[in-house]
Amino acid sequence: MPHIQCLPPHVADLIAAGEVVERPASVVKELVENAIDAGSSAIVVEIQNGGMTYIRVSDNGCGIAYDQLPTAFLRHATSKLRTANDLSAIGTLGFRGEALAAIAAVSRVDIFSRAEGSTAGGSLHIEGGAAEDVTETGAPQGTTICVRDLFYNTPARMKFMKKDSAESAAISGVVQHLALSHPHISFKLIRDGQESLHTPGDGQLYSAIYAAMGRDFALSLLPIEGRGGEVEVKGFITKPLNCHGSRGKQVLFVNGRFVKSQLLTAALEEAYKNQMMKGKFPGCVLHVTLPPEMVDVNVHPAKTVVKFVSDKAVFDAVYYTVLDTLNGEKRPVKEEKPQQQSFYRSMTAEEFRAKSAAETKKPLGSYTTAQRSTPVSAPAPKPAPTPAPKSAPVRPAAEPIFVRDVAEKGKPFTYTAGTTRYEITPPKAEEVKQETLPLPAVETPVPVEVQETMLPKEAPWRMVGEVLKTYIICEDEQENVWLIDKHAAHERLRFDALKAADHPVMSQPLLTPLTVSLEAESYAAAVENLDTLERFGFVCEDFGSGTLLIREISTEVRLEDAAATVEELSQKLATGRADPAAARDELLHTMACKSAIKAGMTTDAKELQALVEKVQAGEILYCPHGRPVKHKLSKYEIEKLFKRA
Repeated sequence: MPHIQCLPPHVADLIAAGEVVERPASVVKELVENAIDAGSSAIVVEIQNGGMTYIRVSDNGCGIAYDQLPTAFLRHATSKLRTANDLSAIGTLGFRGEALAAIAAVSRVDIFSRAEGSTAGGSLHIEGGAAEDVTETGAPQGTTICVRDLFYNTPARMKFMKKDSAESAAISGVVQHLALSHPHISFKLIRDGQESLHTPGDGQLYSAIYAAMGRDFALSLLPIEGRGGEVEVKGFITKPLNCHGSRGKQVLFVNGRFVKSQLLTAALEEAYKNQMMKGKFPGCVLHVTLPPEMVDVNVHPAKTVVKFVSDKAVFDAVYYTVLDTLNGEKRPVKEEKPQQQSFYRSMTAEEFRAKSAAETKKPLGSYTTAQRSTPVSAPAPKPAPTPAPKSAPVRPAAEPIFVRDVAEKGKPFTYTAGTTRYEITPPKAEEVKQETLPLPAVETPVPVEVQETMLPKEAPWRMVGEVLKTYIICEDEQENVWLIDKHAAHERLRFDALKAADHPVMSQPLLTPLTVSLEAESYAAAVENLDTLERFGFVCEDFGSGTLLIREISTEVRLEDAAATVEELSQKLATGRADPAAARDELLHTMACKSAIKAGMTTDAKELQALVEKVQAGEILYCPHGRPVKHKLSKYEIEKLFKRA
């Protein structure tokens, strides 16, 4: 049996660092959370090269005492817990006492801090977990920590890091979430010398949303506030018409801590049920507050996963608060509107005479009494038609002489029209034969081998119609009824066509460019893959602050779906596979879905007929996501429903 021994301290520190510090964004999260717990009102984060070479976090909080700086970097050293009972009511963001020790183990750290009430501050340098002596230095109240050369002593971790832009975007997302969780603190983020985020810190959540997530998102929000027992829900949600193509705009907080919770997400989306389009997701910034003893935040080292004592109480509080807000938005607002006079109104004879008298006194541009009283002459009568001379009687248009001539060929007869009598003697048959002109000679056509007319065969099915503006109903020769999902079928048709095309997707320029705001990681992925977006017909530019400018869109996508398509493509790029072929298919799925007929849309009968032909011929069986496009109901199954079988 192998010999059991304790790991060396530096190896244990590296293992612990791997649990806490996954990437530069993890470092920023831990340092900023410590700054928040220190009671800061302003926090500045500065990074270079995606945080891999330089991270600096400065705050104006309570600071660290000169003689406690070395202790702060020891494992399990914290000022936020004293006893085991404190674990059941954690009210701070950081509490494990592992963050500073884990960061210092895999980087070069410099810290400058001055505690409140102290006349001088202290500085400390730590490299790879080894600390030097503390030196006295001048410093403003608060703490500044500089982290350089992250993972310099663990090169195996370096290969898992993404591009600088992706790491910068992840840091932006962390700072954004922390700014939204604490709107009373002013946050500033500086990326490679340029300010990319700055919140006012005025205590208003809406101000923080406007600064961190953009104007368009902020203008699409509804305020929300409610309570269910001891669970309070406050924040903002998007209007149903402004929902997004992904869940990237759902920001959830529990007791001021950013969390990822399937329970909260399910409660939010259940409230939007039947109020938003299929394939869309609501956005929100929700703060859920409940007593600390009702939630366990000590579940995961990253502290983004929580457990509730009562899931139902939390679910109901979020669900009913959101639902009441949405229902209140749909109720018409009663406003006192000024009464407007009808366009048509009656008046008495006296009122009419007074109005007419006033109009006769009009200045320039008004008509005179003489002009108004001039009678209108009647139209002149049309002259009577001149009768034809008697010497040339007119034969009636409906004269049946030719019919009679055919019936009694060669025999004279009398025809009377009015007072005129006609004696008719038809020509003899021989005379007619002599006067008949010969027909021109016609060349005899060369006989062909097959002269049969190829009529199209009647289809072994017929389209009955469409129900719910979504499903096509067909009947076949075997007395089966087919239900066809028109969106799924058309989506597969579009996907196959896009995948088989050997040329780039055509694009069309826009007179007015569109803007689309993206969450941090999707934005970074889109900026890195602008050429990929262009191959799919979308010519975009980096507009800064998480926004893309769309100058050209694919001809396969409707204008109203362009922004949502770019948003979804960006998300696929951020979470896509490494295999280029698989990544291309994922992007084509999005393109096909956005360009396909939508469920609920009115569709032309000929278009439905053409789609049914493809489905019934067996060319389309599943949509690109694997869902079936048709379902069969036999005659027996239908009769069984009605108790006939």
